[in-house]
Parts: sequence; structure tokens; C-alpha cells
Amino acid sequence: MTDKQQPQALDRADARVRHDDSLMGALRDFIDRLRSGDLGMLPVIVGLVLISVVFSLLNPVFLAPNNLVNLLFDCATVGVISLGIVCVLMLGEIDLSVGSMSGLASAMIGVLWVNAGVSLPLAPIAALATGAMIGAVYAPLFNRLGMPSFISTLSGLLAILGLQLYILGPTGSINLPFASPLVGFGQLWILPAWVSYLLGLLPGAVMVWVGLSVMKQRRAAGLSAQPLGRLMLKAAALTLGLEFALWYLHLGRGVPVMFALFVVLAVVLNYGLTRTQWGRSMFAVGGNREAARRSGINVRKIYLSAFMLCSTLAALGGILSAARLASSSQQAGTGDVNLNAIAAAVIGGTSLFGGRGSAWSAVLGIIVIQAISNGLTLLNLSSSLRYMITGGVLAIAVIVDSLARQSRVSHGRG
Repeated sequence: MTDKQQPQALDRADARVRHDDSLMGALRDFIDRLRSGDLGMLPVIVGLVLISVVFSLLNPVFLAPNNLVNLLFDCATVGVISLGIVCVLMLGEIDLSVGSMSGLASAMIGVLWVNAGVSLPLAPIAALATGAMIGAVYAPLFNRLGMPSFISTLSGLLAILGLQLYILGPTGSINLPFASPLVGFGQLWILPAWVSYLLGLLPGAVMVWVGLSVMKQRRAAGLSAQPLGRLMLKAAALTLGLEFALWYLHLGRGVPVMFALFVVLAVVLNYGLTRTQWGRSMFAVGGNREAARRSGINVRKIYLSAFMLCSTLAALGGILSAARLASSSQQAGTGDVNLNAIAAAVIGGTSLFGGRGSAWSAVLGIIVIQAISNGLTLLNLSSSLRYMITGGVLAIAVIVDSLARQSRVSHGRG
């Protein structure tokens, strides 16, 4: 039987609905989604391009390979913390103590490893376990007592900061051995070029494999599937873009191992949010808590998992920060760490209203924030400008999110 003789797909039976599998049809569908408020990550991508163009015109060093490598090193520490923020924001909650938690984890590395002589693998494990336990405290305060997460985590911020200052003692700072693997991981380790290029092929290959699997399932159910040519075009464009970026970075030092870890964590979290029952429950609870409870979802466990994951990732970010700075100090986790982690998730596209978000929000958002910081540093401008510009970008992101949400509601897309 030829393709023309095959029965019509069930979802194409209604002649009143427009169906167009051509490239122009795909473009029209994309424009329709934008008009209905489904912006995805387009705003942050456009913003990142504009930031790159402006700073490269003002100082060509901004796009130099080695400068981009340093930018990626700096992205990893706060970016890991922002991954945890994505989880709590998706539920419509907040964790204001992630900065202090990262500072406490950094302090524990110095105290346990350097001062107390605890072995290197055990000290980070203890810091991560502490983060998980603190997250496990926030969840019952919310679930059982109804304490707003804003209040409980604000209290945690102050208590954890006090504990950090206490364990560091009067010296206030502990230097980590520069020749240690931990510091090398945070400052020196770079992926071999062949490993980078090989990893760059994986996203396109996974896209094709998943796409073919979905096409097979839809056709078996009598539904239409996207054209094979469109799938291959997307995979080819993604692969070529990644391979070019990797080639350009290897004109300098190359891809930092620490940033690669950050990306791996984002991939794992993205899989958990999009391909598992836990992830579907996260979206459901964030969209409508009561409806999720009535549908049989254990809402309390979802909140517990989100707060524990957020605090654990904050502790991991503190460990990476200690490795990056080769020290544990009273300043770790203070300053703008807390705000940058939250801002990165929001700027990247995670909704403050809950129910919408992605692990890639943290990746793109922290790159935007670090790009602004790096560009202003190259221009030798005051750090006050960085705060003002970052605040302006955050305000724009929240306005766009609010307008997109109103547009989705008006178009019946929630």
C-alpha cells in the first residue's frame, strides 16, 4: 500500500483545522505559539545575543575564547544553586537561604578537610547531607504548620549564616591546598578536545532517537507525526551549533570540567522533570495544588523533595565555590549569591507563579548574569552598574512572564 492509500490520521480528520507540515507551516505554528503567550526561552536567548553583541562591540575581548572559558567557570558555582531554585519556584515557593547554605557547605569543607583532617570524599558528603537535612526541615514547616516558605527560609538564612560564622571561628578564612584535586577541579581541569566533540554529538543523536520513537508510537496509535526531514534538520542544526561552540572554546583553554558537571546536572534534572512521574507531579502541584491532591498526588512528598533538592544543590554550589576560590571564608555565600541564583532561574524563564519552568532556565539565566558581570568588568565599570543592570533585566523578565501568563489565560492555554 502506498503512502497516498494509507488511512488518514485520526488527528487530521477534521478539515476545519489547518494542517501544514512544510517549513512555512512550522514557522506559522511558532508565531501562533508566541502570540498565545508560549514564549519558552526565546526572550532570554534574544537577550543573551544582544548582550554579547553590545559588549563585543565595546570590547572585542569579551568574545575571546579564553574569556568565555573563564565565564563558564564562574557560571557553574551559582548555576548549580539556581537549578535547585528552579525546583521550588515551579511549586510557587521560594528558598531565600540558598546563599547561606552554600556558604555553610564551603565552611564545612575547610573545617572538616583542612582543620579536622577528614578525607576529601567524606567532607563534601557531609556538606551535602547537611544541605539535605536543612531542606527536610523546611518542608514540614510548610506542610504541617503552614509557615510560608518566605518566612521559614528567611529564618534559615540567618540561622545558617550564624552557624557558618561560628564554625569558621575568629580566623574567618581557611585556605585550601592549591595542589589538591578539589581546587584543580574548580580552577584548572579542562575536558580533552576529543571528549568535548564526542559529547557535542550526543544531544542531536538523542533528539533523533527520541523523535523516531515518538513518531513510531504516534503512527501505531493512528495519529500524525512530524515529518522526518524536519526532525533531521533540527538535529543537524543543534549538532552543528554545539560543535562550532566547542571548537571555538578549544581555540582557548577548552571546556571546564566544572561547567560540564553543571550541564550534566541540568540534563539529569531536565529528564526528571519531563520524563518521570515525579516531574509530572511537580508541574501538577505547581499549577494547582488542590487539583493535584484530589488526583492522588502526594503533595507533601513533592514539597519535601523540592526543598531537599534545593538545599542539597545549594550545598554542592558552595563546595564548587570553595574549589573555585581555593578557600572557605565568611564571605562565601554572602553578597549577591542568593539573589543571582534566584534571578538566574527567573531570567531563564521559570515562572514565579509556579507550574512552568525548566532546568535549562538556570543554565541560560546564569550565563546572562555572568555575561553582564564579565562585560562590565572588562569595561572597568563600577559594580554598582552590574547590580542596576541585573535588576533591570530581572524586572523585564518578570514583566514578560506576567504578560505571557495573561496571554496564555486569554487564549485558554492556562
